[in-house]
Amino acid sequence: MDEETLKQWELIRTPAGVEWSGRARYAAAMYFYQKGAMAPEVLEVYRICSRLDSEDPLSVLRRWKIGEDWIEKVETTAK
Repeated sequence: MDEETLKQWELIRTPAGVEWSGRARYAAAMYFYQKGAMAPEVLEVYRICSRLDSEDPLSVLRRWKIGEDWIEKVETTAK
């Protein structure tokens, strides 16, 4: 995995509650979307959550029952 992708994985995993974390996660989500690794509906959840630093997009995806493949990628890709 290249250095830029590793950086984006770190950003997408920014913990909820950290100031500006929603925007950091959304920026990383856009990176993965543009690489074809994320579905449009998953990106939309990250967009909605971008101004909600305390909201975990993975929790929203689980509640809305979408993005199962993305959730699995986040949970299984090396940290």
